[in-house]
Amino acid sequence: MQNIVTVNSDGTGVVTLDDQPSHVTAGSVEEARRQLLGVVIDHARRVGRPVEVIARDAEAEHHLSVHPDGTVEPVRDAPPPARMQPVGEWEPSSTGEEALPRRVARERSFLADTRISTPPPTGWQAFLARLGFKTGPSAEEISRWEDERAISQHWPGPRTIAILNGKGGAGKTPSTALLSAMFARAGGSGVLAWDNNVTRGTLGWRTEGGPHDATVLDLLPRTDELLTPGARAADLAAVVHHQTIDKYDVLRSNPLLLSTEQKLTPDQLDAVHAVAAKYYRLVFMDSGNDEGDALWLRMIDHADQIVVATTTRPDHAEAGRLLLNALAERDQHSARLADQAVVIVSQADREEADAASIARGYDALARAVVTVPYDPAMRQQWLRVDNLSPATQRSYLRAAAAVAVGL
Repeated sequence: MQNIVTVNSDGTGVVTLDDQPSHVTAGSVEEARRQLLGVVIDHARRVGRPVEVIARDAEAEHHLSVHPDGTVEPVRDAPPPARMQPVGEWEPSSTGEEALPRRVARERSFLADTRISTPPPTGWQAFLARLGFKTGPSAEEISRWEDERAISQHWPGPRTIAILNGKGGAGKTPSTALLSAMFARAGGSGVLAWDNNVTRGTLGWRTEGGPHDATVLDLLPRTDELLTPGARAADLAAVVHHQTIDKYDVLRSNPLLLSTEQKLTPDQLDAVHAVAAKYYRLVFMDSGNDEGDALWLRMIDHADQIVVATTTRPDHAEAGRLLLNALAERDQHSARLADQAVVIVSQADREEADAASIARGYDALARAVVTVPYDPAMRQQWLRVDNLSPATQRSYLRAAAAVAVGL
């Protein structure tokens, strides 16, 4: 029987002790933690012994021992790992020899290596630190921090990521918008989401509009100008739509036009891509459903990484599987993309099967598979990271980090 303390982002929380829940409603997450901890301390005093609890929030969970006198300490299930001996290092001997060879000492910098420093405390860890207790980061906090670092980096040269599935409604547009947002919020500007769907592409409907209605058709006549040495990055503001909260730009298609009225030629797509690659470090391309279309295939030729988006519907999952198989047979570049693909499996409805079952089917087909839980916020018109539940945000962060590995 586990004693569990859970605090929610809205300042509510619940503590279950001996199968008896106690609910609190506070004005802040900090105050909710304080009240919940008080409930556990009172319980420890009544039973006259320390009480072990699992403290959970949106960030992570910690195993704590709460004593009747109000003392709180982490529960250590295992001793700390043994200290590893780097190559060339040796322990001092009884003969008084130097503790460290000069060769090694000369190579050791006094500057900290940020790659191995620990993340700042958050959630319960930060709360307990303010009370004077040190628990250390949880495995989940370290994992999240490593994912954030992975998507914060900048690569030498632009990278293009294509979001694919031959079925409509499989989650391509949400994946395009939210992956773009994750990279832009973590790594700064220079991220473009491009709606490369000429058959009623809806990326523009689900993202913030700028002070104009420009689409890719308005960019086409300006490609030569924007590729000249004198062109300025700010000139692009006339044709792209900046996302003020999530920090990336959107290049829209026009969903009001028939595909025959806005279809680019492969050469025109090349020109637009050249502009995107000049001004943006990351280009995420939302795609249409016709895998044999010349523009779809040209997008694949430009891609450095592909992401297959699917819901847990069997027909969406099957379409993604067949797409990977087709790419594996197309040419060497496409086969590499298929082999290194990232798959995002979203549970679009409460009634759909659990995403894990579909994910297992992709394990042997792709480099990485990430599941996204059901989230009603995904049905809202505006696709914004802050509107998502913590679990959904964590899933898209995990997916973004998987994409970063392939760049």
